[in-house]
Amino acid sequence: MRYLISGLLFFFFFNAYAQIEDVELKMVDDPKATRELFARTKQVSQFFRRFNNEEDQFGKGYSIKDTNYRNNRLRDKTLGLLFDKEGFFSEDLKKMFIKQVTNPKAPFFLDFHKGNWYAEVSAQFSWKGEDRNIILFLKIEKSRKGYKWVLTNVFFEEFQNLFTETPDEDKHFLHPLSHELDFIPLNKAFRDISHIQSYASDGHNIDYLSLFFYELKLGNLVFQTLDQVKFHFFQVPNWYFELSYVNRKGYNAGWLITNLQYITKEQQKALLKLYEP
Repeated sequence: MRYLISGLLFFFFFNAYAQIEDVELKMVDDPKATRELFARTKQVSQFFRRFNNEEDQFGKGYSIKDTNYRNNRLRDKTLGLLFDKEGFFSEDLKKMFIKQVTNPKAPFFLDFHKGNWYAEVSAQFSWKGEDRNIILFLKIEKSRKGYKWVLTNVFFEEFQNLFTETPDEDKHFLHPLSHELDFIPLNKAFRDISHIQSYASDGHNIDYLSLFFYELKLGNLVFQTLDQVKFHFFQVPNWYFELSYVNRKGYNAGWLITNLQYITKEQQKALLKLYEP
């Protein structure tokens, strides 16, 4: 797991700098390319700063004493630059979101350490000799020495397929007097393992992350490489948005909001369980 986490961290930084370098190669004697490079939101931390208006759209940071620092009037104009022009949302929804986070009475600013945002990493593994894709979910967590990224959940089709059946307590259960029979009815439960989850207590959830660790330790899963990264944000009350890297020419590029949804508290709770059960 140490190598997997190290690989994730290396991929985050290498991917960002590789994308920057790709643009920098085109900058020689090209003022337009230079402006596009500075306008591009090249790193996730830069997205935070631009969302909060702690730097301008060309990467120049504001000091805390600067009147432009977290200036809501400027945010109202510049936040639109952080949205993918080809994203999955309407213009009206985007305006509604910007209006809420720049509300003069209660402006909202993203906080890197606050939680309620997750990384989604697509990775390639070898599963019993076959190449398979697994989705890893991570979050920022406080540690003794500061903060760190930690795994919170995984999505692997093989795991999910094992537990697709809904437990049926009306057909598959242990009679309350089973103890008087030395729990002999367990023989039936273990002979038909397709229904084994029906015998678990109420509220029991399958821990896919533990299954993931177990299979890694057994050697059934072998890490190969990392593919893509995107982020899921739930910090803004009643909103969800997805942050992805958009690699295209022009000013509308880099880390941008590619998906935006208005959600209720109940919907948020349900969605959060996907990332952190």
